[in-house]
Amino acid sequence: MRKNDVITVDVKEMEFGGFGIGYFEGKKVKIKGALLGQKIKAKVKKVKKDMVEGEIVEVIENSTLEKQSLCPHFGDCGGCTYQNVSYQDQLKIKEDILKKLFEKEGITEYEFLGIVKSPKEHGYRNKMEYTFGKDKEGNAALGLHRKGRFYEVIMTDKCNIVEDDFLKALNLTFDYAIKKGLPFYDKKTHEGFLRHLVVRKASKSGEILLNIVTTTQLQHDFTELIERYKNANFESRLVGVLHTQNDSWSDAVVCERLEVLYGRDYLIEEILDLKFKISAFSFFQTNSYGAEKLYETVREFAGDVSDKIVFDLYSGTGTIGIIMAPMAKKVIGIELVEEAVMSARKNAELNGLENCTFIAGDVSQKLKEIKEKPDVVIVDPPRSGINPKALEDIVKFNAEKIVYVSCNPESLVRDLKTLSEDVYKVKKVKCVDMFPHTYHVETVVLIERK
Repeated sequence: MRKNDVITVDVKEMEFGGFGIGYFEGKKVKIKGALLGQKIKAKVKKVKKDMVEGEIVEVIENSTLEKQSLCPHFGDCGGCTYQNVSYQDQLKIKEDILKKLFEKEGITEYEFLGIVKSPKEHGYRNKMEYTFGKDKEGNAALGLHRKGRFYEVIMTDKCNIVEDDFLKALNLTFDYAIKKGLPFYDKKTHEGFLRHLVVRKASKSGEILLNIVTTTQLQHDFTELIERYKNANFESRLVGVLHTQNDSWSDAVVCERLEVLYGRDYLIEEILDLKFKISAFSFFQTNSYGAEKLYETVREFAGDVSDKIVFDLYSGTGTIGIIMAPMAKKVIGIELVEEAVMSARKNAELNGLENCTFIAGDVSQKLKEIKEKPDVVIVDPPRSGINPKALEDIVKFNAEKIVYVSCNPESLVRDLKTLSEDVYKVKKVKCVDMFPHTYHVETVVLIERK
C-alpha cells in the first residue's frame, strides 16, 4: 500500500480516540470516525511499519449500530462522534475499548464494576466555546468547527448536548453582530474583531456567565448587547458579562485583557453539597451532574479516610481534595498551575475547610519536599499521564491505596503496568461517562498495596 491508495475495509473493532479498526492484506488499518460493523472505502494517509492510517472516502455499508441522529448538525460538526448510536451502545463501545487496553497490557486480575452512565444524555455540557467565522459557502456563522476543516464554522444553533440557554445566547449574539456589522475574525488573514463567545453555566446552582472574545482591532460599546442579554429570559440567572481581548494568532481562547461589562467574573457551582467558585478561565468538569458520579466513585474507592492523610496530586482547582476533606484528617494537594492553586485555596475557604493545604509546583519536585506520608494518594493527571519520576516517588511513599482518575485510558494502562510491577495491585476499575456522544470517558482505578 502507498499513500493516497483507496482501499475497502470492514471495521472489526474500535480503539480509543474514535478510531475504527480493520485489516487489508493482513495489515491493520486505523480509520478516524469509522464505526464497528461498517464497510468503508478509505484513502491511505500514512503507511507505517505495523499499521496504516486512513480516512473515510465513503461508507459502503452501514453498521447495525447506526440509527437516525437526533442532532441536525451531526456529520458536519466535529464535536460529537456517536450521535447516530444509541446511548446504551455507546457505553458498550467505551467499556469494550477499556477492557481491551487493560488486556493488552496484561492487566487481567481486577474487579470491573462497569460504566456509570451520565445522569443527562443530552444538554449535559456546562461550558461551550463558540467560534465566529464563515461556513463552507462563505457566509457568517457562529458555532463549532466543521469536521476536519479548521477554517470553516457551522452555525450550531440546534446542538443537543447543551441546554436552551446556550442556544439563546448564541443566536442573540449572532443576530446582534450581524445587525451591527461587526467583522468576524479571519484565521487566515488575522483580521477582524469578533473571535469567540464562551458560555459557562453552573448547572446545579443555575447561574450563567457570558464572555465575548475579540481582538483590539476595533473599539465597540457592548451596552446594547448587555441589555439584550439581561432581557433574554434565560432559564438560569445571568451573573456576568465579560469582554476578553485576544490578539494572539492561536485559535485558543487566550486572555490578554479581561473587562467585566456586567455583574461578576465567576460562577458558583455546587457539587456534592460543596460550593466551587469558577472563574472565566478556571478548569472545571464540563458535566456537573456527571462530575458528582465521578467524585462519588473516588470517595467509594478511597474508603474510610477519617484518620488518614490524603494526597491530591495534579489537583487543579482542588475539586477532588475539597470533596475528600470533610471526611479526611488532612488533604495535601499539588498542582503546577499557580492560578489553579489560588482557586483551590479560595474554594477550600469558601467551604470552611481548614484541613486542606494546596501547593504550587511540579509534582515530581514537590513530593520530595513534603515531610508528611500519605495513607491514600489520589492522582488525576493530564492526558499524558504521570511523569515517570513522579511515579517512582508515589511508589516510595508506600501508601495503602492509590486512586487513579484518568481521562485517557491509553496513558492510564501504561502507568498501571508500571505500578503493578512493584508493590501495588490493581483491585477495582469503574468507568464514568462524562461525555455522551463522544469517544471520551473517565476511568477510576483502585490500586492497593500487595
